[in-house]
Amino acid sequence: MCPDCEDFARTVLLLGQLALYADTTGADLDFVDAVSPSLAASLPEPPTGEGS
Repeated sequence: MCPDCEDFARTVLLLGQLALYADTTGADLDFVDAVSPSLAASLPEPPTGEGS
């Protein structure tokens, strides 16, 4: 897998896991509110598939 593809997939996975965590009972929503914007901002451009 190309490095850009790995970064994109890893970041999307983390965002999904954070969303699931936010829906759990007792989740620290202050943590979710603090981390989610930064994680979303770090999302790289979707890979084009060229050069893989």
